[in-house]
Amino acid sequence: MTEFTVLMPCLNEAKSLAFCIEEARGFMESRGLSAEILIADNGSHDGSPEIARRHGARVVHIEERGYGAALLGGIEAAKGKYIIMGDADGSYDFGGLEPFVKALRGGYALVVGNRFRGGIEKGAMPSLHRLGVPFLSVLARWRFRSPTKDFHCGLRAFERQKALALGLKCKGMEFATEIIAAFSQSGAKICEVPTPLRRDKRGRKSHIRTFRDGFRHLKFILTY
Repeated sequence: MTEFTVLMPCLNEAKSLAFCIEEARGFMESRGLSAEILIADNGSHDGSPEIARRHGARVVHIEERGYGAALLGGIEAAKGKYIIMGDADGSYDFGGLEPFVKALRGGYALVVGNRFRGGIEKGAMPSLHRLGVPFLSVLARWRFRSPTKDFHCGLRAFERQKALALGLKCKGMEFATEIIAAFSQSGAKICEVPTPLRRDKRGRKSHIRTFRDGFRHLKFILTY
């Protein structure tokens, strides 16, 4: 049985995808872990799926658009007991997954990265996000009785079967909040680990839309 799936949602990440796959593969192989790299492609038209396959990753095509939709499809298709998910833009260090592996094997059902503890490279996080993320995280911690202090870190890990049992359904960016809320309210063991944030390698604007996605997170927190 495959122990780990490294899951990356992907929408036109041709400039950074190979780097991310090779970094994740290098980590898994250096530790001798049973693992797969799974790309949940959300309609790329820049050759990302072909790049992924050339670098040995498995690709699933998710027709419904959205960050959450891609991840939900990837979770369903994953073969690993544990899933480590992270963006395919080069902003997260897939070569430093040891704390996630250790925590999962230690009995934690959900492990979330904390970028504010791990260090944020200059230019890696917009100033509005430096204000908005802590605000939304404080609100979500209170609302969901969660220990998580960085609700929007894209690098996180969890037990696949437990995630499937939660009935997750958000298709947009608010999926990042939903999965923590659902694990928290289920009584699962959750921890955070320091995670560095790098400037992404795509050379274009992020898929995140600050005000639109921030409002969606806020609405979810208030109405879940």
